[in-house]
Amino acid sequence: MDRKGADAMFEAFREGRLSRRAFVARLLAAGATATSVGALLEACGRTETAPALPDGELGEPEKELAIYNWSDYIAEDVVPAFEAETGIRVTYDTYESNEEMLAKVQLGGGAYDLVVPSGNVLPVLTALGLLFPLSKRYLTNWGNLAPMFLDPVFDRGNTYGVPYQWGTTGIAYRKDKVAEPPGSWAVFHDPRYRGKMTQLDDVRDVIGSWLRFGGHSLNSTSEAELAQAKADAIAAKPLLAAYLSAPVKGPLIAGDVWIAQLWNGDTAQAAVAQPELAYVVPKEGAAITTDSMVIPAKAPHKRAAHEFMNFVLRPDIGAKISDFSGYGTPNALSVDRLTVKLPLPSEEDLKRLEYAVDLGAATELWDRIWTEIKST
Repeated sequence: MDRKGADAMFEAFREGRLSRRAFVARLLAAGATATSVGALLEACGRTETAPALPDGELGEPEKELAIYNWSDYIAEDVVPAFEAETGIRVTYDTYESNEEMLAKVQLGGGAYDLVVPSGNVLPVLTALGLLFPLSKRYLTNWGNLAPMFLDPVFDRGNTYGVPYQWGTTGIAYRKDKVAEPPGSWAVFHDPRYRGKMTQLDDVRDVIGSWLRFGGHSLNSTSEAELAQAKADAIAAKPLLAAYLSAPVKGPLIAGDVWIAQLWNGDTAQAAVAQPELAYVVPKEGAAITTDSMVIPAKAPHKRAAHEFMNFVLRPDIGAKISDFSGYGTPNALSVDRLTVKLPLPSEEDLKRLEYAVDLGAATELWDRIWTEIKST
């Protein structure tokens, strides 16, 4: 789509001459990513009234259920336990990206009864009319959810989604090697830990951390703010052992790395083997993500999907899932049941956590800065 056509389509949407669903469908057909479409919808501030709930009840749970979830995102005994308890036979498939999931739901919405998108993709599914609103009468365990996961910006009123797992990007550290918890991104400027620190090999995480260090949004597109973040990243680089993502768990366990920018889930996974590992959200702020269970509009087994959602909302099941994945449970009653303790973010933490959005045209600027940081 050329610039003139894109501008015309955008104006038609802003003025209400193009429906939300048609607007999203055209963007996706033109090659836009799910995350970028979600960010654009949020920026436009356009909202729609949620479809009315179906008249009457959904009836008894069907005897079949098809789930489509991220890989390595559920404890192995959860589905068998659900089947044994309910008599519902489950088909379970996995995907590796939101785009893969979105394409499958668009093309064959009736193939699955429950999917688990990231928060920034949920508005896209909603705009395309691909989701069925929750019937909370069947979610008797709803009250187990922690308040911080209610009424999220990407799903007001939790109209469509049941929170499934959450995660943050913060600092993992060895308690036996570091004198005190490194509560600031400034620790990566501390020469005492030269060669014993790593940051993630990820443009959004690294630049985002230095933006937060400077007091800015981790979604900033300001050239001045990004220039300062670049300077801070370059100042930290000589003190780093490497830019390393998930593989840093091994060096943390072995004690070769003492401090690492890392995700809370991967930190929890590594802490199983190394109890001296701990995790902190820096005082300047960090990224947070939330995935939710939703029901496709064409799902043939909607009542069974609600039954599974309610099963996951049980304290024991929520704890099992988080123990397996290493990521946080949104279930307040599951936290104390975790084998590896992963507390919910505190009120102070929540003031500093921010959801990442697509950068749009600024992606090119970010990529150029990242290349310059890594080549310096």
